[in-house]
Amino acid sequence: MAQKRFWILVIIVSISGFSQGMLMPLISVIFEQDGVSSSINGLNATGLYIGTLLIAPFVEQPLRKFGYKPIIIIGGALVFSSLLLFPFWKNVWFWFILRLLIGIGDHSLHYSTQTWITSTAPANRLGKNIAIYGLSFGIGFAVGPFFVPLTKISEAFPFILSSILCLIAWSFIFFVKNEKPEPIQTKENGKMLKRYAVTLKYAWVAFLPPLCYGFLESTLNSLFPVYALRKEIDVSMVSVILAAFSIGGILTQFPLGTLGDKIGRRKVVLMAFLGGSLFFGVGSFLESNSILVAVCFFLAGTFVGSIFSLGISYMSDLTPRELLPTGNLLCSIFFSFGSLSGPLFGGIYLQYVHFSFLLLISIILLLIFTVSAVFGKEQKKEELA
Repeated sequence: MAQKRFWILVIIVSISGFSQGMLMPLISVIFEQDGVSSSINGLNATGLYIGTLLIAPFVEQPLRKFGYKPIIIIGGALVFSSLLLFPFWKNVWFWFILRLLIGIGDHSLHYSTQTWITSTAPANRLGKNIAIYGLSFGIGFAVGPFFVPLTKISEAFPFILSSILCLIAWSFIFFVKNEKPEPIQTKENGKMLKRYAVTLKYAWVAFLPPLCYGFLESTLNSLFPVYALRKEIDVSMVSVILAAFSIGGILTQFPLGTLGDKIGRRKVVLMAFLGGSLFFGVGSFLESNSILVAVCFFLAGTFVGSIFSLGISYMSDLTPRELLPTGNLLCSIFFSFGSLSGPLFGGIYLQYVHFSFLLLISIILLLIFTVSAVFGKEQKKEELA
């Protein structure tokens, strides 16, 4: 039953990844072709992450009270129904509201599934299980951009297709028995702000990888298509470049997760930040050749395409077991902050700064590497008072 549950959760997350991977570049391309400014384009993309932040403070208590399954059911239903509504009215603010609703649904779904997996995985398989979880999302995310050119057939077709696929994957959750997280043992740590403070004390450095991945995911998928089209790169090639990044992450997701089990998550995370910074930096000097850019995206993806799942595993190493739901919630919140800042500041950067977009990403990765290396030391879990 545990194996059956694990693989059903993996399937649900993979289809969710597909929808996200398709939705961001799809809407960015549609808006760019319609003449919408890059700043408005970027601002609209933040709807997904504003939704995530809005629901984040309110999802942990229902999860502890009702269990994982009901939260996944509600979140999945919100996602596929919102996707289905996109073709009904092509309006910037209506699509912003739909993205906000998808953000609420996606956060509920991902938070429940990743907490369920981290809370039930054996210690010696934690890295592998989270790597498979991240791999499933990455595969879906890599396939998503390939569906963007389907707009040539019908602008509504990609939205309808992704909604149907989400509905099919969502239906599998009804074959899983519900469970609840481990109860909080101490009264003091039952308070929300106290739980946040204690978890941040133990594992703040582990929240930097989700923060960084959120920035990368939203920036590359919502704004790189705009930047690439202005560089006169074909829409089909944009899809290939974005998919190359995801494929790089897919290929190394499991090896890096296993390596983290053996040599420690901190070393692997630092290596990932440094490698990603290097290859995005190289790519910034090769933007006239779209094939070489795709190669750099692939190589960067082999390093940083796994940092979200590595961050979750790292957090699980540092956080007391009863605070794992809080730790997973904070991973999602930091991911959302990164995702929110990407389109917002990236859109402004594209509009007012006429310099390499990839070099900006390289510098940000290097800064996060420096902070993690200098200030983020290994910690041992202590017993909660």
